[in-house]
Amino acid sequence: MMDKKRFSTQLYFIVPKVIELISSEYDISEEEATELFYSSELYSQLEDEKTKLWHLSHLSLFEMIIEENETGQITYPEEA
Repeated sequence: MMDKKRFSTQLYFIVPKVIELISSEYDISEEEATELFYSSELYSQLEDEKTKLWHLSHLSLFEMIIEENETGQITYPEEA
């Protein structure tokens, strides 16, 4: 199991990249993109170290958040 500090560091690098992509995709401010991401089911799952979603690239997470936002569902890759 990953220690809490290392896990937090992983999220520290992943989350801003995903937010930047969301902001660009929807042509919204980074604040709005942050709100969209933090209020998502995907982020809720990402916060749980046991899900291992932090292993995924920011691009994979971005695609997942777009799917969740547009369809209300999330397709989890097999490697998650």
